[in-house]
Amino acid sequence: MEFSSKLRTRHPTPDTRHPMSVYALTALLALLFFILYPPPCTLASSLSFPEQFEAFDMPGDGGGSIGLSWRAASFDEPTLRYQVYMADQAQGPFTRIVEFAANTHYKSDVDRPWWSWDRNRAYHFYQMKSTQDLRLESGKSYFFKVAVTDGMQTIEGPIRSAIPEPNLFNLAKANNFLLVVFFSTLVLIAIAKAKRHPNIFLRRIPGLDAVEEAIGRATEMGRPILYLTGSDDMSSLSTIAATVILGQVAKKTAAYETELKVPHRDPIVMAICQEIVKESYLEAGRPDAYRDDSNFFITSDQFSYAAAVNGIMLRERPAANFFMGFYYAEALLLAETGAGTGAIQIAGTDADLQLPFFITTCDYTLIGEELYAASAYLSREPVLVGTLRGQDLGKAFLLLSTVIGTILATIGGLAGTQAFVPLLQLFRDFK
Repeated sequence: MEFSSKLRTRHPTPDTRHPMSVYALTALLALLFFILYPPPCTLASSLSFPEQFEAFDMPGDGGGSIGLSWRAASFDEPTLRYQVYMADQAQGPFTRIVEFAANTHYKSDVDRPWWSWDRNRAYHFYQMKSTQDLRLESGKSYFFKVAVTDGMQTIEGPIRSAIPEPNLFNLAKANNFLLVVFFSTLVLIAIAKAKRHPNIFLRRIPGLDAVEEAIGRATEMGRPILYLTGSDDMSSLSTIAATVILGQVAKKTAAYETELKVPHRDPIVMAICQEIVKESYLEAGRPDAYRDDSNFFITSDQFSYAAAVNGIMLRERPAANFFMGFYYAEALLLAETGAGTGAIQIAGTDADLQLPFFITTCDYTLIGEELYAASAYLSREPVLVGTLRGQDLGKAFLLLSTVIGTILATIGGLAGTQAFVPLLQLFRDFK
């Protein structure tokens, strides 16, 4: 009985039956912690200085910019940081300019076209730009170095120098140059064709077809024709177009012996219009009918000019009013007064804010680029007709390119492919 009771007393308790399982579990957890969170000395021992580090003048800029590139390392990760230093001398002192994560700033991140930039993700890239706080002078040498750090250890790379200089040609805009050459060639070919075949078809513009009708009505009624060239000076394209149309209108008034009145608010525009009208009367074979006072200056003030022109409309009751060129807030005042006198009114402007007023109060309105096409439509001059034809071909090409580019971009987005990017970049404007 004693022997058996002793045996029962020596039987191990459940807590100490398998002590090795607790030690194994502890060792396994320690191993996992070591793998997931290595000590700093293990990570630092794998660092090395940035390889193939280069400093160079940025191509295609106006100076004041330097590019830095170095090869991406196998240990690049968000916990590591790259530091960029700059100095005026090779001996220093160096100033830290920027610090960023080691898995950012690649050459492939730069928004430049494929024909002027190596979009390579195997290299880091950072661009030093001249700012208010950091001035990079053209023609002066600057020294740079890049360091990599993990917070415990910092390793610096070699020192490189570069000189920022302005460039004569921006290769990133070479596609713009090619498009200009292409469109210019289209225009020249169209002009040559217009000289060989004068009867090139031009779309009918009702407002210009009504020009002769308006001049004929003024002749029958014995009333003058009022022609306005807008409120801008000769630097405006719409003013230039208005003066060209004035020359064609003056030829018809000379042929019909109709009085022409052209009030101005800019003396330079007045002088040019005087020569244009005089030349038109000479071409029409009626130089004796030309009058110098057909072009006259009123005032450069906006609403004083509008009030004076409205007074001319109410006193002399012109049979036809032409509003060509660029207009501001005076557009409705002029056109509404002319409509109240019962005159035929023909307007043409590229001022989109004033178009609703002209469309409402005038009999015919030339909208936007129809103003520029009017001179070619009226004169049938081969150079003007060919230029208009070439521009239309260019716009048709751009429209077709837009449709095709939209389709390719949509397919690329749905398929997740970059295969169409090189083609689409041909029609982008890069800085």
